[in-house]
Amino acid sequence: MFSIFGKNKFNSVSVHDLNDKLKKINLIDIREPYEYSSGHVPTAKNIPMGTILTQPEKYLNKEKEYHIICQSGGRSSRTCSELSSKGYRVVNVAGGTGSYILPLER
Repeated sequence: MFSIFGKNKFNSVSVHDLNDKLKKINLIDIREPYEYSSGHVPTAKNIPMGTILTQPEKYLNKEKEYHIICQSGGRSSRTCSELSSKGYRVVNVAGGTGSYILPLER
């Protein structure tokens, strides 16, 4: 599925589709550290939204694809929109951590 915000296009996947892919994807949880520490999807790396948007070149490689997740999907969608407009390959994880059905890592 493609989401369109202005001229930006990026893929979107359901959080329920992640289980088989977790060890094969670059998953970035953009919530704040206190949110991340209360539980996150296994293999997710925490880089807060404000940090990744102000310094994407420090954390991302334009040659790689990244799955972006937040609590419910709103912040990740906005982040994907901004990052895709800068040439990064991103996939929004719709539903977010709040919809993840397996136990979260703490």
